[in-house]
Amino acid sequence: MRRTLLVVVVLAATTAGCATSGSVRKVESDVGSLRSDVAALRHAHDSHADDTRRTSTELRAIEERMRELTASIARASEAVARLDARLSEVEAAVKQMRSALAERPAPAPATAPPPPPVAERPREAPARPGAAEASYGAALATFRAREHGQAVLEFLDFLTRYPRHPLAANAQYWIGEAYFAQRDYRQALAEFQKVLEMASPNGKTADALLKIGMCHANLRDAGRAQQAWERVVRDYPRSEAATKARSFLRARSTAAPR
Repeated sequence: MRRTLLVVVVLAATTAGCATSGSVRKVESDVGSLRSDVAALRHAHDSHADDTRRTSTELRAIEERMRELTASIARASEAVARLDARLSEVEAAVKQMRSALAERPAPAPATAPPPPPVAERPREAPARPGAAEASYGAALATFRAREHGQAVLEFLDFLTRYPRHPLAANAQYWIGEAYFAQRDYRQALAEFQKVLEMASPNGKTADALLKIGMCHANLRDAGRAQQAWERVVRDYPRSEAATKARSFLRARSTAAPR
């Protein structure tokens, strides 16, 4: 473009002596047009360069953001994988512990050399008196500390060791309470039912019936809840559980549509 402008100027200079005034004006006009074209081209080139720089900057920013997001996703995936692995380990440990507790036989009585005739020697006292009560008390303390999962394991251990102990029904009841506290109402219902199936009478039957009704209520089975509470009132009318059952029945009667 500069060469073209130079040629035009030279031609204008060489012909200036013989050119008419009209020719001079035309040449000047052409030169002005060429200058305008050159200026426009420069402006367009500069604008294009600015756009290119902006686009390059934006692309670099996007690429950097994508790298950051990719790294974040990778870190999150690793964390999830670690949590899954840890959860699997915990579940396996709990399952193994349950199996061990279920398969553990009741401790055999301590063997001793054959004694003299029974009539000549009194029966030996059992070893470690109060061990069962201590085990039950420790499990109950764990429950009251709101460590419900651990409390279930400790009560199961108690039942495995002392299945015929007078506190066995109580231990079974507290297993149900532990699941109820965790809002696992179906499992709690199954555990409270076991209290009713144990050798009767036991001091937790009325309480277990009351809780059975509450489990049914939380599972939206109002009919069975009412049946359980009515049984508490009928079979154990003087119990504290019966007082609560009457309260539940009155509330249900008041809430029922008329």
